[in-house]
Amino acid sequence: MGVHKYYEVKGDTLIRKRKWCPKCGEGVFLAEHRDRLACGRCGYTEYRE
Repeated sequence: MGVHKYYEVKGDTLIRKRKWCPKCGEGVFLAEHRDRLACGRCGYTEYRE
């Protein structure tokens, strides 16, 4: 799994490129689909407008 792709380093700051799942907590990223964000672990889904 290429988790290193989900982070970016700017100077001394670490920036997360994706959101974490609010149910599973920190460390579980939401997958980015065309119309939604989804957690593969618990099934949580956020629909985009």
